[in-house]
Amino acid sequence: MALRHAVLAALLDEELSGYQLAKAFDLGVANFWHAQPQQLYVELTRLEKEGLITGREVVQDNRPNKRLFRVTDTGLAELERFTAAAPKPSFIRDDLVVMVQAADHVDTDELVRQLTERAVFARAKIDLFDRLLHAMRGERSEAEFLRTGTRVGPYLTCLRGLAFERGNLDWCERTVAVLRERRTAH
Repeated sequence: MALRHAVLAALLDEELSGYQLAKAFDLGVANFWHAQPQQLYVELTRLEKEGLITGREVVQDNRPNKRLFRVTDTGLAELERFTAAAPKPSFIRDDLVVMVQAADHVDTDELVRQLTERAVFARAKIDLFDRLLHAMRGERSEAEFLRTGTRVGPYLTCLRGLAFERGNLDWCERTVAVLRERRTAH
């Protein structure tokens, strides 16, 4: 997947400025694609030149003007092509996993600290996902929302992010417990 597809997907529901897009990435798209704000601005320029999005200038009083972007029919066709292609398999590329791989040969106190820190981050993300999911479905049950909601895609990707962070939390907690138990036993 290229950044272009993540940006196009993020612009499907509404016009967004570059700043709003960066915030949308922080809250939702970052579950499956990370990008720096500078990368997003470069990609918006590229997508507009290619006709996949269109931008319009919004004049603001007492503030700098801003540009709002939306997906064009050509951009939607690009997303259609992208979703029809076979996806590449995903893989884990995580420094912390490499650090734990070396656990038998290093002082594990630092590993325990890093794992505990990651667990705190995972708990915060789990809380954020729970709030986002509730905001999307409102007072409906999840089953009802999934059956009748108007935009199920962002909800489903948020569920994936939630499952990912729950997996991270479980792994961190288990790994800390194992490392502490081994340290006590030796």
